[in-house]
Amino acid sequence: MRRDQFDLTVAGVAWVDEQDAAPARPVVHIETDDTGAADLLRSRLTDAAGDPLAAAETDVTFRLLEDGDEAEGVVSVTNRQTGEFVLELNAVADDVLQFVRAARRYGERTDTDGQYRVTITVEGEVLVDYDKTTFLVYDSGGELLRKHSLIPSGVEL
Repeated sequence: MRRDQFDLTVAGVAWVDEQDAAPARPVVHIETDDTGAADLLRSRLTDAAGDPLAAAETDVTFRLLEDGDEAEGVVSVTNRQTGEFVLELNAVADDVLQFVRAARRYGERTDTDGQYRVTITVEGEVLVDYDKTTFLVYDSGGELLRKHSLIPSGVEL
């Protein structure tokens, strides 16, 4: 699967910049309309027994490809058990970092430790809908950017 086969949109982030706005759980929507990718994506989102991967069996990360104001990067969803990529897609760094800030604030305001939701769809069909608490952000050299990452309290990396 190619990165350009996927689109990423975020919701639930605008409230962060509004005075006295009620918090909303941030959501990452990853979707593809590429039917050729559908079967491979479904197989990558299942375990050896054919059951859907649970949220705890996946990781979502962002790696910067460059530094600067117009920086872009790669959002990755991986299988935590095998380390294999489920999918990757290109994204604008500012959008991703705004999402992480919203997830952190959501956790602070609701005492949920920065939870967010990630939904992956193919042709409008929801394949997975996960509640997550960790979103790691790396610089272009592969170093973890702790201040930009969403790391639950008590977790050591």
